[in-house]
Amino acid sequence: MVRSTFYAQIAANRRNSFLMAAFVVVVLGVLGFTIGWAMFGDPIGGLFATAIAIGLGSVAGVATYFNGDSLVLSVSGARQINEAAAPQLFNVVREMAIAANVPMPRVFIIDDTAPNAFATGRDPAHASIAITTGLLQKLDREELQGVIGHELSHVRNLDIRFSLIVGVMVGAIAILADFFLRFTFWGGMRNRRSDSGGGGGGAQLVVFAIAIVLAILAPLISRFIQMAVSRQREYLADASSVELTRNPYGLERALAKISGDTEVLEVANRGTQHMYFSNPIKRFEPRSSSLMSTHPSTIDRINRLRQLTGDPPLGHEEQAALAGLE
Repeated sequence: MVRSTFYAQIAANRRNSFLMAAFVVVVLGVLGFTIGWAMFGDPIGGLFATAIAIGLGSVAGVATYFNGDSLVLSVSGARQINEAAAPQLFNVVREMAIAANVPMPRVFIIDDTAPNAFATGRDPAHASIAITTGLLQKLDREELQGVIGHELSHVRNLDIRFSLIVGVMVGAIAILADFFLRFTFWGGMRNRRSDSGGGGGGAQLVVFAIAIVLAILAPLISRFIQMAVSRQREYLADASSVELTRNPYGLERALAKISGDTEVLEVANRGTQHMYFSNPIKRFEPRSSSLMSTHPSTIDRINRLRQLTGDPPLGHEEQAALAGLE
């Protein structure tokens, strides 16, 4: 059996990400076309409605793009540190930044004993990396390299920018759907029936009904796709981390340690969970939702790493131990 290389995994994960992002665009186009036809009796109206939704979503996206990192760091209780405060951490971050060919990011610490980390920033020149005190206490140097390599891979791969584009599309779908459903609730359907009373309006009513169904389902579908894109970018960052460190074992051990840790990261929430190295919201927490998870399972991530080394996948007992906490 030919071993999978990290280059093959990187190519596959990038391809899957772009295919899913393209599908979100298709969903937006179909929804806009149908709603425009239903509301204006002309499919050209759909292009106009879609353009407005994308415009509004883009305004919100641009604001997030330039100010989102400061907000996330603040909400997460992160404080910037210098090299004297954590010399080994800075040494690892610097060597991984050199390997990734990105500028040295700003380094922040989150005072929490739950091990985790995230990277943020609109581009490599404005990147920051935040690490919990628990991560520094519980991981050895090789494991720390794997985590930092993963986070700087997010920076190098421009994942924040990519996710923002997908988020704008998902937001546009939500705006279109919400507008149309409100329009229908306020009497749009009744007006359509009266306008089409003479005949020839049957097709219009069918399109209107289809538009209602799409307006209900499209935001849910696009949200699930957004979660799937996020998971693909996590796979991509794992493979890229191995490319930088040339050591899949450190990353594998880090994944097992962090996922197996029972401490709850209190500062994490549904809005920031997608940014962390490992899902900070544990399965046993009331706020957990496996359907809306932004991370692939640790079992899948470890087994993909094992494809790189030719090692057998996790056994049933190992899988059961990890699955109980995720």
